[in-house]
Amino acid sequence: MQIPHDPVALEEHFKADDQGPLSNDGYMPYLNKFILDKVREDFNVVEFNKMCWILCYKKNICTKGLLIKDDDAFKVWCIFNFLSEDKYPLVIVSEEIEYFLRKLVDTMGSEWSEDKFADYKLQLQAKRNCLTVWEFIEVMGMGYFSKGMNRQTLSLGINEVFQELILDVLKQGYLLKKGHKRKNWTERWFILKPNSLSYFVNEDLVDEKGKIYLEQNCCVESLPDKDGKKCIFIIKCTDKTYEIIASDKKTKQEWIQAIQTCIQSLRLGLLSPHREARLRRRELRQRQHAEEDQLVEKMRQLQAANEKKQRQLEAMREKMEEATAKAALEELRRKRTQVDLQDRYRLDLEREKMVRQQMEEQVAQKSSELEQYFQRVQELENMYHRLEEALDDERQAKQDEEAMRKLQARLLEEEATKRAELEQIHLQQQRVLSQTESEKQELVAEQLAKERELQKAILQLEKLEHERQGAVEQYEEISRKLERAANKTKTWKDKVARHEGLVHLIHPGHKAPQRITNWGPASFTDIELEMRKKSWQESKNQRAQPK
Repeated sequence: MQIPHDPVALEEHFKADDQGPLSNDGYMPYLNKFILDKVREDFNVVEFNKMCWILCYKKNICTKGLLIKDDDAFKVWCIFNFLSEDKYPLVIVSEEIEYFLRKLVDTMGSEWSEDKFADYKLQLQAKRNCLTVWEFIEVMGMGYFSKGMNRQTLSLGINEVFQELILDVLKQGYLLKKGHKRKNWTERWFILKPNSLSYFVNEDLVDEKGKIYLEQNCCVESLPDKDGKKCIFIIKCTDKTYEIIASDKKTKQEWIQAIQTCIQSLRLGLLSPHREARLRRRELRQRQHAEEDQLVEKMRQLQAANEKKQRQLEAMREKMEEATAKAALEELRRKRTQVDLQDRYRLDLEREKMVRQQMEEQVAQKSSELEQYFQRVQELENMYHRLEEALDDERQAKQDEEAMRKLQARLLEEEATKRAELEQIHLQQQRVLSQTESEKQELVAEQLAKERELQKAILQLEKLEHERQGAVEQYEEISRKLERAANKTKTWKDKVARHEGLVHLIHPGHKAPQRITNWGPASFTDIELEMRKKSWQESKNQRAQPK
């Protein structure tokens, strides 16, 4: 692993474990701290695996009786470590065994036997459906799946699968490469890995002539034929470009597709295809195991439910048997009871016959009594009908009386309504008279006459309540009289105005403020006007006094 050994650190770390074997508590921290933490990415993994293989294989397996050599057994051991499950102790499951065997058989150009592997899978189920690494190497060395193949063919197949799975060799073969300095075309053995394309002098892989590092910004393109060269494609990297010729169009397309797949995986940050496929197979197995666990759990639940149903059915069967026994006893009791009842019914029937004869005699006697009873009932029904007719007459008389009472009440209500209307008219006349209070002094005589006429009208209304039309005519007559009286009052006011006169001789007067009238400045002052009003009022009162 290209890590310098530090014996002082080793002694210092294990100084407390000088006696007895090393414990995991001391060994694993030393391995992590002084070895694994110092590993560089460019160390040779194959050499490291070989060192581990040398340490363990001799005491676990002997390859002398096997069809494979030690080197092939080492490669199978590496393939096992790659395909095994991530848990200790390491084992390889039947799905991964089938995956490896299919690849090996396909590489050797043989035909895959599904039936043979199905039989072997049945044998694996007896061994927990998995193999340890030494069992796996023994199966490969016994030639169970490679019968008819020689050792060289089997070794070549194991080597090719080893390069594909462990060394991440995605494609390899001879191609022509154009030189950068001399511009000549040279045949090289190319090996494509997920992040590089290496080329050697030949397929022995001894003399590596160069390596093309694939990056995310690299690309591969096909070129048209030129200078008599065909099947040309170019790889463009950051610092250089490489022109390569394939043997035919199919090989050219395969190499372009493989290189593009590597570049695309680098851009997506994916692992090598085989590692991605291994992860997908593991995820698929985990999902299948989870589904199988769920299915087992469901089956267990269904089994428990089935057992419960069986117990319920057993309990129901026992109950049915008990019910059947009870039903048989009940049937026996019922038959005995039925016989007893038949005997009892026969005795009862004889008694009934005797009683029936007695009853017939009684019925004949009662029938005559019933006829007499029906006659009495008929007479009572006739009396009942006559009573009903009398009650109907009485109800009709009460209804007529009630109708007369309602008619009287309605007439009284109408009379009260008319009285209220007359009182309303009287109130209206009172309001009219109260509104003419300012002219009371001027129309004393006319007012007395109106009051006398009003008293007469009220007396006439009280006497002639049912003669409303006459009262209306009298009211119209009084209205006409009031209109004539109003006309007389207006005529009298005009006479008074002419008698007093509106023109007055102009005399020298005092210097009090002059009065303004509707016709302009007045001919007299306020004092003179008050004196004239007093004299006019006195003369009016004298004329209004009764003679």
